[in-house]
Amino acid sequence: MPSPEHGPAHRARLRYAWRVCSVTSLGLVLIGIAGSTLNVALPAVVRHFSADPFQSGWILLSFLLVNTACLVLFGRVADLVGRREVYLAGFALFTVASLLAGLSPDVWFLVAMRVVQAVGAAMILANGTVIITDAFPPERLSQGMGVYIGTLSVAQLAGPTLGGLIAETAGWQWIFWVNVPAGVVALAWGTVTLRRVPPGPKQPVDALGNALVFAALSALLLALSEAGSRGPSSPVAVAGAVVFAALVPAVVLVERRASHPVLDARLFGGRMLAFANLASFCNALARASLVLVVALYFQAARGVDAFTAGLSVLPVPVGMAVASPVAGALGRRVPAYALSVGGSLLSTAGLGVLLLSAGAGTPYWVVGVGLFVAGCGSGAFLTGNTTQVMQGLPAGGLGVVNGFRLMVMNVGVVLSVGLSLSVLAGSVGPELGAQVYAGTLSTLSPVAVEQLMDGFRRTYAVLCAVALTGAVLAALARSDR
Repeated sequence: MPSPEHGPAHRARLRYAWRVCSVTSLGLVLIGIAGSTLNVALPAVVRHFSADPFQSGWILLSFLLVNTACLVLFGRVADLVGRREVYLAGFALFTVASLLAGLSPDVWFLVAMRVVQAVGAAMILANGTVIITDAFPPERLSQGMGVYIGTLSVAQLAGPTLGGLIAETAGWQWIFWVNVPAGVVALAWGTVTLRRVPPGPKQPVDALGNALVFAALSALLLALSEAGSRGPSSPVAVAGAVVFAALVPAVVLVERRASHPVLDARLFGGRMLAFANLASFCNALARASLVLVVALYFQAARGVDAFTAGLSVLPVPVGMAVASPVAGALGRRVPAYALSVGGSLLSTAGLGVLLLSAGAGTPYWVVGVGLFVAGCGSGAFLTGNTTQVMQGLPAGGLGVVNGFRLMVMNVGVVLSVGLSLSVLAGSVGPELGAQVYAGTLSTLSPVAVEQLMDGFRRTYAVLCAVALTGAVLAALARSDR
């Protein structure tokens, strides 16, 4: 008599689970391509609009900020009205916003469309991991998660080259328009594949908590971007820092009193979840800006075009694409926390290579090795950490808890980009900062390039230290016992 693991019901569940994995993977492809293409093609957009450093930074930061602030909100909304409906609505919204972004008449309209894109992306990201966790049997979850994370790596693999090619040939508008057919396909396949799930118990949304978190992150990012473009003594930078400092205790007070807080620390009171999420924050802080920083290095310091820069950063997503499925397969024999620790250490090693070899004349193979090792570390960490956290979450309110998990990670992403851009722009002074974003600084003078290289060294040093901290935290997340 066949065991339940080999019976017809189990096989049917696995077939459905892999179809669900294809839908959620399309969501990551959509968002991964959108992010990685713009990271490389940003100088083309900046040159088209003649954007100053402040505007240039917010083309990226507006998306990251709004996406982060909305993750927990849409995890809660999905628990109320249905995960399938919110997930598919995210596809539709992201696709429409991508179409309109390519029609932007000025830089602030583009920023507004990036905000709308961010809302759609939050609806997708807040629910994709939960959908795939519900679909897979527990013993196969690491395999499904490895493929799921691996598709993001594939998107990031294609994105830099695609973004550079588009920027050099078709025009910056197509950086956004390439999302439209992918969004239409994802929406159609998701509508056909995903089963309807009854909504969860009706619980209030923490609107005030969401607003305060959004305001605090906005103030912090404003301070970082102004410090980079106009100096840390800029009145706007100082005001942003003061507002952020004032809002932090307000967030803590409101969240303690809220019946269903957006930052519910009680859900992460256990040792494993607390340290695993702190490790995820550190990994995102060390990882998120790497492709952007290196793409700017090749364009601003080495003077290459966007397409060549896109090819040059490929070792990062190649490493992620190699490591994610390998880590997923190992997950059946190796504890998830061990994959997280190993991934963090690889990321630290890769960033260390970039730090020690930073220079305008460094042979490319040295840079490529550092990028590949860092990419492998990110792929292994994301697979191990995501599996560990999702297996440790309570069944009730899974959507909002996962939304909080993603929010913690995305705060790291937001701060990574904001901090890296601030350090790089600040290293050459306000007057040359615009040339960094436009990718044209290498045409000015060797002195300016060397100033910029000092900025890269400082950036890599900070990211390397953060990655090492993440490894320590991942090791501490071994068990609640």
